[in-house]
Amino acid sequence: MNAKRQPNHDTPTDGEPGYDAVAAVASRLQDAGSEVTLDAVREALGDAPAAVVFKHLAAWRAEHVKQPELPRPELPEAVVNGLVDWVRQFADQASAGVRDSLAQSASDTEALLRASDSLGAERDALRLERDRALATSADQAEEIERLNAELRNARQIATEALVSKAKDQLAIDGKDKQLAELRAQLERNVTAQAEESDRRLAAEMELVGATTERDSLAAELKEVRRQLETSYAERSNLRAELEVLRSKR
Repeated sequence: MNAKRQPNHDTPTDGEPGYDAVAAVASRLQDAGSEVTLDAVREALGDAPAAVVFKHLAAWRAEHVKQPELPRPELPEAVVNGLVDWVRQFADQASAGVRDSLAQSASDTEALLRASDSLGAERDALRLERDRALATSADQAEEIERLNAELRNARQIATEALVSKAKDQLAIDGKDKQLAELRAQLERNVTAQAEESDRRLAAEMELVGATTERDSLAAELKEVRRQLETSYAERSNLRAELEVLRSKR
């Protein structure tokens, strides 16, 4: 008669009970006359993973299933013993396929549960990444708003300073040389403001990856330059009027 097939006792992993732990609990329940169920074994092991307990419990049951006692007909003892041995051997060989199938089913079930756990972990990681991206986007929006406020404030201060200085220079002296120096200074200031605007715009574009904001700021700068040119024209007219007034004196 073939020897009884030994189960494959996997090495326990961290946090998971091994075959020996499951077998000990199952044997203890059986000796106490209690029903050996998956829930009872898991509870005794502190709610261990169902797939792991199921696999080891199936192997334990395959080892500890009691062969049914066959009735012995009134036959010669040698014949009866031969028949009993043959029946037991046949039953063991027939049940081997069933035990293999149960073990494979347990392995497949464990693989499915692990795949489910892996998908859950990936979903949690994606949610965490989404929350981080939202937080970064909010921080970038606040930074853009701060840069816009600083840019508007700098433009306002520069415009007021330029206008005030132009008025002072025109009131003090209307000579061509001073006007030329003032105009050159104004152009340098405008150029500096334009470069500062470009730098701030570049920083904003790096934060949000947008190009429309640059076009808008460029249009605003063009409007400022147009207003400055208009101011130059008005100052030229004013200078001409002053020259006329001086010539009339």
